[in-house]
Amino acid sequence: MIKAEIKDKELLSHLDSLEADKLRIFTMAEGRVRGAIFHGSRFVNQMRAQHNLGILETYILGQASLCGALSIPMMKDLEHTTIRFEGNGPEKGYSVEADSTGYVRSFLYDEHIPVLKPLENWDLNPFLGAGNLTFSRVHKDDKYPQSSTVEVDGSNIANDFATYFAQSEQLNTAFNSSIQFDKQGRVTGAGAMFLQVMPKTGGTAKLGEQVDSRDQDTEEDEKLLKKVENAFKACPSLGLLYSEKQVDSEDIVIGLFREFKPDIILERDIIYDCPCNEDYYLNYLRTLPKDQIEDIKKNGPDPLEIVCRNCGSVYHIPVDKI
Repeated sequence: MIKAEIKDKELLSHLDSLEADKLRIFTMAEGRVRGAIFHGSRFVNQMRAQHNLGILETYILGQASLCGALSIPMMKDLEHTTIRFEGNGPEKGYSVEADSTGYVRSFLYDEHIPVLKPLENWDLNPFLGAGNLTFSRVHKDDKYPQSSTVEVDGSNIANDFATYFAQSEQLNTAFNSSIQFDKQGRVTGAGAMFLQVMPKTGGTAKLGEQVDSRDQDTEEDEKLLKKVENAFKACPSLGLLYSEKQVDSEDIVIGLFREFKPDIILERDIIYDCPCNEDYYLNYLRTLPKDQIEDIKKNGPDPLEIVCRNCGSVYHIPVDKI
């Protein structure tokens, strides 16, 4: 990827004052609940710079990319996940790719969304519309991806992701994502979090009984999970929290879930990046039919301009390199 330069000095100064972008994985409630929180202020700003997006476009693709990043701690071994939304709204959809090595890339199907009147709220249904959300996963030795699709309403991307996990993965999962803009339209803070209730495991209640322990949720257990759910719903805007210089991820997790004794077990870097490079496109051009290559050499253009749809990188390849 050709990394786009962020030239806004005031924005850069603000970002330098914030906690580093990190994804932190945690467990709580004696292992019944796992989760992750991702500070992605620089991540979203880099995404915006790569695709040169406006405010609404940044909000949509930023939300999808933040939620896509949260899929990384759910991956098993080496895995690559492509998340696609296709809707009936004017935006049409988005694509997000997340890799277990720690990078995310993404794009909107249409990077210029028509806005006919001032926005009254952040309901995205008028732009995305109802549609299908598809997760396609490829592990290291898979020949073909494993895909699953659910219908979502496109109003709230975090809720759409939660719907997918509830219906397709049969896992009770909650997502929260947020992007904070200042009065000039700069992204001053961005973050996302998920919680996932882990199923009970074990044998039967008594030797010889044919009742699985997963069907034996006690009243106390239900009360516990309800309290966790209420704590999650009480989370303020993560984008706003991360835009404030004195707030960090550990403070947020402990502040929200103190009574459930959260334990941050792992930190890792997540970056907005793409494995594209000039050699990749040059090798592709060399596979073109000979008559097409000769036509390019004769009639140009020279250099060829190739734009990576996934990250917005622009490559200028001299014809004599083909």
